[in-house]
Amino acid sequence: MVYFVGAGTGAVDLITVRGMCLLEQADVIIYTGSLVNPKLLTYARKDCEIHNSAKLTLEEVIQIISDAENEGKTTVRLHTGEPSIYGAVREQMDELDVLGISYESCPGVSACFGAAASLNLEYTLPGISQSLIITRMEGRTKVPDRESIKSFAAHKASMAIYLSAGMIRELSKQLIEGGYKETTPAALVYKATWAEEEAYLCTIETLYDVSVAHRITKTALILVGDAIAHQHYSKSRLYAPDFSTEYRKRKEFLRR
Repeated sequence: MVYFVGAGTGAVDLITVRGMCLLEQADVIIYTGSLVNPKLLTYARKDCEIHNSAKLTLEEVIQIISDAENEGKTTVRLHTGEPSIYGAVREQMDELDVLGISYESCPGVSACFGAAASLNLEYTLPGISQSLIITRMEGRTKVPDRESIKSFAAHKASMAIYLSAGMIRELSKQLIEGGYKETTPAALVYKATWAEEEAYLCTIETLYDVSVAHRITKTALILVGDAIAHQHYSKSRLYAPDFSTEYRKRKEFLRR
């Protein structure tokens, strides 16, 4: 059996309990060495066979899994964050389908939520933004035209931009051309929730200067949107005294 496990945002104790248990039970672990915190491997048994996928091709990863399956072993494929977001898991699953190898997925906490926790942010503030766009700049992996940064910027929603720390000058240009103001709040978060985390609040206009000043060119998340400043928002109706819910009746106030 193969388990695709989300390692979480980086901190060792932010993996899910299920993910931790699967690591403890695994006979073979293939982890994304370029991004996963290696301290997570302390959950593995001493006799566990461990492979760093940063040094492997897709074919080599599948071969290791196939060999383990033939020996009746349990494999954990440990991916950074939440595997369904930029995890390249579907191509692995398709190969396993061809081989008739069963697999399951265990979710993890994605970096944008780790960054929000570090900065005490709420992406969805009433009157400011009710949507979070998770996207990336186009690099070696193409992005459909309809999903360009410029296209998404027109919505002026909260945005979490992955895999783009080395292209911040162009990113800022596209954000502004798409509709955000230069003064729109932004944040640059390096290795969210890791011990070496760095987080800087700025604006779209100053994003590039901040990245240069702190020499951040990779392993960082860019957050954009007015919600980052958490100002001028409306309070949620959920807790308003004059708002009824399934669990609470509205409270009437006597006028004096």
